Amino acid sequence: MNRILLSIFAVGLCFAFGQALKCYKCDLGLWNLCYTTEVKCNDDENCFSGVGKTVKVVDIKMKGCLKVDECNKTSSVQFPSSTNYTVYDMLKTCCDKDLCNAAPGLPRMSLLPLAFATLTTAFMTKVLV
Repeated sequence: MNRILLSIFAVGLCFAFGQALKCYKCDLGLWNLCYTTEVKCNDDENCFSGVGKTVKVVDIKMKGCLKVDECNKTSSVQFPSSTNYTVYDMLKTCCDKDLCNAAPGLPRMSLLPLAFATLTTAFMTKVLV
């Protein structure tokens, strides 16, 4: 009986360590708007959240998986790549728990208040014009 329990525990332990880290992924977000999906990272990667400014004006964000040795560093992107003109600098910070790179987003708005606001705006525009 002890062998069976020990075998079940060993198999369960293998599955627990074999699972990949899950992270949110956003290729490019502007201000606080960022369309995210869930992805699984490779063994040598952590979740990251990147924050930067493009042309020193517009806030940009990125999320996803990043190699551990690239974590907590600022990277610069130049365009075209042969010049020294920096398009944006981004600080990428990492974490190592499932879905830990979530950030507070905009409050979720249901469809009904949004539709009501749109109809009210259209009606008021008709009345005032």
